[in-house]
Amino acid sequence: MLRSLHIRDFVIVDQAEIPFTTGFTVFSGETGAGKSILIDALSLALGARGDASVIRDGAPRADISAVFEPPVSLHNWLQEHEFATDDDLILRRVIDAQGRSRSFINGLPVTLGQLRELADHLIDIHGQHAHQSLLKAASQRELLDTQGGHLPLARQVQQAWQQWQQAEKNLASALSNAATLQAVREQLEWQVAELEQLGLHENEWETLTAEHNRLAHAQALLDGATQALATLDNDGEQGSAMQALNTAAHAIAQQLGHDQQLQGIYDAIESARISAAEAVSDLNSYLDKLELEPERLALAEQRLSILFEAARKFKSEPGDLPALLQNLAQQLNNSQAAADTDALAKQLKAAAEQYQSQADLLSKARQKASKKISQQVTVAMQDLAMNGGSFKIHLSACPPGAHGNESIEFLVAGHAGTSPKPLAKVASGGELARISLALSVIASQAARVPTLIFDEVDTGVGGAVAEVVGKLLRTLGDRHQVLCVTHLPQVAARGTSHYEVKKSSSSTGTLSQIEALDAEERVHEIARMLGGLKITDTTRRHAREMLSGSD
Repeated sequence: MLRSLHIRDFVIVDQAEIPFTTGFTVFSGETGAGKSILIDALSLALGARGDASVIRDGAPRADISAVFEPPVSLHNWLQEHEFATDDDLILRRVIDAQGRSRSFINGLPVTLGQLRELADHLIDIHGQHAHQSLLKAASQRELLDTQGGHLPLARQVQQAWQQWQQAEKNLASALSNAATLQAVREQLEWQVAELEQLGLHENEWETLTAEHNRLAHAQALLDGATQALATLDNDGEQGSAMQALNTAAHAIAQQLGHDQQLQGIYDAIESARISAAEAVSDLNSYLDKLELEPERLALAEQRLSILFEAARKFKSEPGDLPALLQNLAQQLNNSQAAADTDALAKQLKAAAEQYQSQADLLSKARQKASKKISQQVTVAMQDLAMNGGSFKIHLSACPPGAHGNESIEFLVAGHAGTSPKPLAKVASGGELARISLALSVIASQAARVPTLIFDEVDTGVGGAVAEVVGKLLRTLGDRHQVLCVTHLPQVAARGTSHYEVKKSSSSTGTLSQIEALDAEERVHEIARMLGGLKITDTTRRHAREMLSGSD
């Protein structure tokens, strides 16, 4: 659940700290006071898009933090991302004057995508314009699939449709471009055959170049190694490096008994003598193996010439020829597969069957969900001053498409004895708002998120219907934490806690303040909502009656 919301320099709020409890919390205030600013701020903390326009005039940045008690459904996610599961979950969003945004979870930087992942487990927001979206076919379809719990299946159908369409394009392309594909394939076959004849090996050019360099300079290598060996060890003759080191080591060794300070010098000479001896051994071994090999040099030069000529022909670097062969061979395989119309036809058939299988499952799921939701909304309509009215989700067969094999349409009959007709044609604004509210409440009853927010979803209703709305939301508050921005006193009176949003103006600008109301302040606010600016004893008495009747 949401524990608290801290807002600083957001729109017309300079600073606000709002604690939350369980149950049904209402927010009220005069029009334009900034009631929905709370919802906007919370949405930003949950990863919604935002820019510099949300910063309060004169402030350097907007800073919003929301503190949640993490639900069990988030424990795996938090553990995977190395966050504690037994602490408060603090989501923070900062937007500066340049429009740059920074996001944090428990003080650690995260992406907006990660905030949105959390949002799906924390809060479900029903906006004040939700009823307008009900007129759109896409919204009706999404609502049915979401409420029916088969949204993942709907996505699978969409993916299967895309694969089917791609398979159809592949076959059509192969049939219409057969001549072009044949020419491309023949060109690739020739290129691959040419390169395969070379018998290329990985890193061959580098190895061959190094060998050629050694063979081409074999005489110089022989002379140099021989001269170095003679300098180091000329068969024990005077003047060789080994003889000099042996003499020096012997001379110092005789004096060690007289002065231990010579030990370090002796060790250095001995180390040099050992290193020189190892070098002599290595040079002897090297010279034993080193030969002048003109025939092998000629073969290396011939191979280098062949590879260089092939690289020139294929406009490549010699060392890149093996990779070029691999790439051309893959292109040839792809070209052959693209021209295999029999295989492509089989792929098309398999893609079509896969789509149809998924679409059939989706159709059955939609049929089941549509009956259940239709019944639930029809029952709810009776309590919302639409006695005798009915609601129906109508599924009609349509050509296969990305969204399945049926079109979805919401139908409504406002009164008994009338046939359900499309929502967009028969529902008035008030009826549409009530149906939207019924759908929202029904969807929320099944929601797994702990916190539900209703932002003026009661627009277009009043009187006895408003009382029913208040009861619905209060009942919903027994199962969820419910927050509601409202302008109806009948709804506000049902709240277990009540905040008032006030707007004040001064020479420095306009500010919005959020204050928790005690019992007497609630009476005053409900009276204001009932009677406007002039609050009389009668409206106060009526407000007390509403509050006492809501317990």
